[in-house]
Amino acid sequence: MAGRGNVQRPIKTPCLRGEQSSRPATIPNMHLDDTIVAIATPPGRGGIGVVRLSGSDARNIACPMLRLAHGLDFEAGRAHFGELIDPATAERIDEVVVTYFAKPHSYTTDDVIEISCHGSPVVLRHVVEMAINAGARLAEPGEFTMRAFLNGRIDLTQAEAVRDLIESQTLYQAQVAARQLEGALSKRLQLTKQKLVELIATMEAGVDFAEDDVSVIPDAQILARIAAVREPLSELLASFAFGKVVHEGLTLAIVGPPNVGKSSLFNRLVEHERAIVTATPGTTRDLVSETVSIGGIPVRLVDTAGIRAATDEAESIGVRKSMEALAEADLALIVLDPSANDPDLSDFADLLGKTEGRARLVVVNKIDLLPGRVAGIRFPRPGDNHPPIRLPDWAQTSALTGEGIAELRNKILQLVGGDGGAQQESALLTNVRQQKLVEEAIGALDEAAAAVPRKTPHEMVLLDLYSALHPLDDITGATTADDILNLIFSSFCIGK
Repeated sequence: MAGRGNVQRPIKTPCLRGEQSSRPATIPNMHLDDTIVAIATPPGRGGIGVVRLSGSDARNIACPMLRLAHGLDFEAGRAHFGELIDPATAERIDEVVVTYFAKPHSYTTDDVIEISCHGSPVVLRHVVEMAINAGARLAEPGEFTMRAFLNGRIDLTQAEAVRDLIESQTLYQAQVAARQLEGALSKRLQLTKQKLVELIATMEAGVDFAEDDVSVIPDAQILARIAAVREPLSELLASFAFGKVVHEGLTLAIVGPPNVGKSSLFNRLVEHERAIVTATPGTTRDLVSETVSIGGIPVRLVDTAGIRAATDEAESIGVRKSMEALAEADLALIVLDPSANDPDLSDFADLLGKTEGRARLVVVNKIDLLPGRVAGIRFPRPGDNHPPIRLPDWAQTSALTGEGIAELRNKILQLVGGDGGAQQESALLTNVRQQKLVEEAIGALDEAAAAVPRKTPHEMVLLDLYSALHPLDDITGATTADDILNLIFSSFCIGK
């Protein structure tokens, strides 16, 4: 659609009834008409190994190396038992199960053949070599999924979800990735994009067809409709804090003075005796780490040396490493033993000062040694000579008996934003690429909203609205540049 005056706007107006797709036709350094082959199972030995072929010549390449029980007239969507043979000698190599997926009903929408052999690396490599000798090309990393994207079977958020699902370390991570793979994020974005597209189309009509008595939309209505687009995008952007934690996990450092029960607490959270525990203060001299799942989120726990004025060189090194672990951690558990006759509140207060403004949780440990304790603990206690200390978020535990450990796990989840049921059920932003694009769209909407009260010509306001639409298209891959696609898919394994 042509603009007026000297303003140049995008030539195409997005369709009101769906997303306009302009997927790249080719990717540099990839010949997408080739038939490709790769081992689709992880490296190493196993009971089963799978070799995948995809492309127009997949059947012609696979047939000479197969001797199937019911002949080579593949039936799509069924598994066929047979033998893997050497085409040159017809010598039997292995028993196999072969599955044929006819286009477009396959992962890539091309013809796909999967050969399941015994999981010998030698046999699997030989299958790949025979396929290459017959005209196939070794697949690039992520090329099967890239073809699925380029052929319109999935969008870019779903392609990223494939990678996330493969890399998931917990069941909850897998569930989140599965929702993204089903298109949860795309569907959530589509409703918002539809509102933006409708606003753009209405304003385009008012600008370009004013001579045909098409009414120009009032400023108040423009602002209201911009706000209706911005609000769900802001909610989506807020999901990134939790989505990033779900995707990447977090590091939690357990810090505090010596002999407050840090290692015992670490073992309780790990659920086995990972760290050495003795009654002697300063047992831990080096960092001890272990990754566990808390509420489905991978959490790397780091047990640290007691922080105090060091008495020897080894302890000094341990304290330094503890401070480094504290600096690098996403969340700090600051442990205190209130049962001690003279708890070292000066070191504790120093740790509170060093973690000011960061995600932290005070753990009042050894509550089994506090007879007649009440729900709240005040510091200092009557008779103490320490200045008052105000506790931030805190929890009470007994690493010895396990009391309060479940509540501590819940507190940790609350601090990382994982206690919101609605948030966990909806689509999330899980990577920085998606976050930056949503931020860019919101920024462009803010520019448009600021321009309207200044009576800026609608042609100029439309430029900002298009600038908001383009990042949303980039999230799903409708207008993503080739170099971005290469960067994303190069992080995939070769067989996917």
